[in-house]
Amino acid sequence: VQLQASGGGLVQAGGSLRLSCAASGHTFSNYAMGWFRQAPGKEREFVAAINWAGSSTYLIDSVKDRFTISRDNANNTMSLQMNSLKPEDTAIYYCAAAPRTYYMPSDPHRYNYWGQGTQVTVSS
Repeated sequence: VQLQASGGGLVQAGGSLRLSCAASGHTFSNYAMGWFRQAPGKEREFVAAINWAGSSTYLIDSVKDRFTISRDNANNTMSLQMNSLKPEDTAIYYCAAAPRTYYMPSDPHRYNYWGQGTQVTVSS
């Protein structure tokens, strides 16, 4: 499956962004989907995952009260709504797809396909 992430940009602290991930090439509902991020000088970090049906989500503690992950299987898209952004959210954000049997994996090794990343910069 090919993944295309978009929606990043520069925003002030407290602002919002909505990231999108468009999928093509395979049946989208065969995959659990996730978002990861990588800040300069740091390792890639799991942010959020959603199961194949969109009925369950999992977000890390630092974002769970500010971010929402969702998907639209009819349109082969996934989104990450990011509110109350903080400077520490600055990173390149990647969407990824894993076989649906993994449900909502946080381990990047479970993901077979990755998008190219979109830059999110939050200024203080």
